[in-house]
Amino acid sequence: MPEGPELFLTSRYINAACRGLVFSGKVEKSEVSKNPAVPFESQAYLVSSTSRGKELKLTLAPVKREKGSRSPAGEPKAMDVVFRFGMSGGFKLVPASEVPKHAHLRFYSKEKPARVLCYVDVRRFGRWEVDGTWQAERGPCMLLEYQKFRENVLRNLSVDKAFERPICEALLNQKYFNGIGNYLRAEILHRLKIPPFEKARTVLEELQHQEKASDLTLSKKVKLKRENPDLLELCHIVPMEVINLDSGNGHYWDRSEDHTAFEKWLQCYSVPGMKSLSDSNGRTIWFEGDPGPMAPKGGKLRKKRLQVKAAPEVPKEKQSRKWPQVKNEADASSPKMRKPTVPRKQSKASAAPKAAEETRRPRTKAAKGSKGAAVANGARTPKARRKSSALHDSPVTDSGARKKRAQAAVATTRPRRVKAE
Repeated sequence: MPEGPELFLTSRYINAACRGLVFSGKVEKSEVSKNPAVPFESQAYLVSSTSRGKELKLTLAPVKREKGSRSPAGEPKAMDVVFRFGMSGGFKLVPASEVPKHAHLRFYSKEKPARVLCYVDVRRFGRWEVDGTWQAERGPCMLLEYQKFRENVLRNLSVDKAFERPICEALLNQKYFNGIGNYLRAEILHRLKIPPFEKARTVLEELQHQEKASDLTLSKKVKLKRENPDLLELCHIVPMEVINLDSGNGHYWDRSEDHTAFEKWLQCYSVPGMKSLSDSNGRTIWFEGDPGPMAPKGGKLRKKRLQVKAAPEVPKEKQSRKWPQVKNEADASSPKMRKPTVPRKQSKASAAPKAAEETRRPRTKAAKGSKGAAVANGARTPKARRKSSALHDSPVTDSGARKKRAQAAVATTRPRRVKAE
């Protein structure tokens, strides 16, 4: 969510981008936006901006005519449009052919080709007010009105019940801390090691006593402020650090290099290893150590874990082992220089003949004799069995033919029987 530093950077960007640029025509509003239309139209006008806490004022001022020249009839007066960005608002100056999808308010320049100053809000939580002013219930800006901001807090510390709340919730009260948001309160409390759910009045009363009892000279006060800043001073110092992170190249919310620098700058907010709890307003507060005596009962304490992205798998290349080169015969005889011999695995084709040779055995006379004895006893040989099966499988149905085939089979077996006898 844009906070005080982001509004300040946006205002600075508008003033730098629109310096000397003349705008013309109507102010266009998108059809999907529920905000009011801006009834402003001029042949030539200028755009400027100022910020205060979490508000930004855009001023549309018609170009002044030279002395003696008449201004056209119906020329409007200057108009102020006050913006509150919500969760994702911001401004961007682009060519007319590259207007973003979520540009809900558009200001066209007079040049050719025209450029467009767009109010871009993806989530559409932002609001604008035509002829608006700073909200009265918001306090002084901690960036541009620091002294008034400090006096406003200390003056109402013992009176307002808002300081009876935890310090983490009091820091979001825009009546006193205009411009402080969720990430700023976490960073400020973390630097001072203040538990987020400590009572706000207890934390700030010490500053009130120091203001009354301080007899230090101005130079010593400045030195003490630099070395040991208090909570109210950090409400000014920490946002200024965020502003100094800006590279000055344009809108803060659309630059990846600035976002990377911002993530490195964070010490507590959404940082791995830090704890978090939801306050009574449902907002998440990040901290380290003890949450404090006013922590919500039954609140679920969470801890940010470091998320490590898995590296993409790289295909492994087969690495051949390099052996040292042999320079002379003495080295070749050395066992360290020899390449170890690895027995080769025999394939099935090469192993099969060997196994076959081992299983083959020469026929003995006893085997031949046993075969002759089997024939003599009337056992049929494999050849006779094949012939008999052929007879049974034959499709011939004539009985005479069957007898002839049977006699032929017996005739073939008789000589073998006689020989065996």
